[in-house]
Amino acid sequence: MSPGLAGSVPAVAALDWGTTRLRAWLIDAAGKVLAERRGDDGLITAREKGFSNVLEGHLAAMGAPDALPVIICGMAGSRQGWIEAPYVTVPSPIGAILRGAARIEGERRDIRIVPGLAQRLADAPDVMRGEETQLAGSGLPAKGRHLACMPGTHSKWVVVEDGAVAGFGTWPTGELFSVLAAHSILKHSLGEHPAPVTADSPFFRQWCERALGEGGDVTSKLFAIRAAGLLHDLKSEDAAACLSGLLIGGEIASARRRYGAGNAPVVLIASGALASLYAAALGLAGLSLRTVGADEAVQAGLFEAARENGMIARTGAAP
Repeated sequence: MSPGLAGSVPAVAALDWGTTRLRAWLIDAAGKVLAERRGDDGLITAREKGFSNVLEGHLAAMGAPDALPVIICGMAGSRQGWIEAPYVTVPSPIGAILRGAARIEGERRDIRIVPGLAQRLADAPDVMRGEETQLAGSGLPAKGRHLACMPGTHSKWVVVEDGAVAGFGTWPTGELFSVLAAHSILKHSLGEHPAPVTADSPFFRQWCERALGEGGDVTSKLFAIRAAGLLHDLKSEDAAACLSGLLIGGEIASARRRYGAGNAPVVLIASGALASLYAAALGLAGLSLRTVGADEAVQAGLFEAARENGMIARTGAAP
């Protein structure tokens, strides 16, 4: 992605504004990314510096025109964010979700924030912010039933039926790994700084298969990682792979039990190491998949949100 704008004119600025991080892009009318910025000034920092100040600093650094409209997704629209973009209750068509973007008043630009989603079931309450935009940009077919997996600190699994979000669930897999590695007996097995885990690790694959084979029951296996270090000289880097495989395998087994396998491939929206780990685990589970890059999905989703809200003309093709 080029940091400059030579020969092209931006139509919209698009931001994925999370709790700790911010990603910003300038996109032209055909959906092409012209410039990019990333920073550590997420919601926490922006509340101190001022959301408008942080935004304008990034836009100026990219050479954005003064009147360029801005579309935002993520935690900037939470109750603790710039403004609260009210949740859209599911089931809901994806297009209707995007069209519900909340406008920030009193700014010189047209600035809007995509709403999150709320599942208000008494026995399965759940919320998301940001992932709905990735989902919108993942290229899901307009017809049929599709299951999407978005790994992360709080992994989301989403059922889409005929272009509408029918329901979703959250598995805090990444957070569980961090908490167990730092605040449980397993910290003695993984060490102070757990080693990166790769999908080709035999320990990752073995422990993932264990979780899959027992339908997602991982709690009874956790202490075995510690015991393996004491009795079988399990190394710290291998212990990290065991824990990762166990938790990811447990998540997939649980999600499959809740949502079923279906006929269509699971749409895995992820990048980098997480994409590799989840692709390997889904394969071990016997599930077919289609992978969509997380950055590309959120860019396409924000672009579509800008069009749905009339911020740019509905011409050209989405990225």
